[in-house]
Amino acid sequence: MLLIMTLSSAMAMAQDGKASTVRKTFNRTTTVSTLIKADAQTVWDILTEAKAYPEWNSTIVSLTGDIAKGEKIELVSTLDPDRTFKLKVKELVENEKLVWGDAMGQRTFTLEPTADGVIFTMTEKIGGFMFPLFANKIPSFDESFEAFAADLKKTAESK
Repeated sequence: MLLIMTLSSAMAMAQDGKASTVRKTFNRTTTVSTLIKADAQTVWDILTEAKAYPEWNSTIVSLTGDIAKGEKIELVSTLDPDRTFKLKVKELVENEKLVWGDAMGQRTFTLEPTADGVIFTMTEKIGGFMFPLFANKIPSFDESFEAFAADLKKTAESK
């Protein structure tokens, strides 16, 4: 039986810190969402301090540069520690939304205030015309996304 998911159903399933991925021929989208019992400013400050990422985030080897709109950052992930991803900060709305990416993909972080804290959501869409040629060489992001969300939650809630 073939299971086909829409992006909205994947996002609904990506609650409580469990990631979900939707695979299509020319792209792949991974999403994770979790409630963080902290205010948006606390979470935002953690997300936008590049040099501190390796201190709290078990999925990042290094992150250099300034997380500011139009700036370039360089990220090394534990998924591929021999590769440096050169990314551009494409959008930045304080306490609400951060987007960075390159020609192959885009990662979006959103914060949605609630009475209990903030719903943090991270979504990455990668792909393009040539994606089918190398899609099977890209590891799953699910476990890494879950660790990222858990690390952020733990750090924010301890402040």
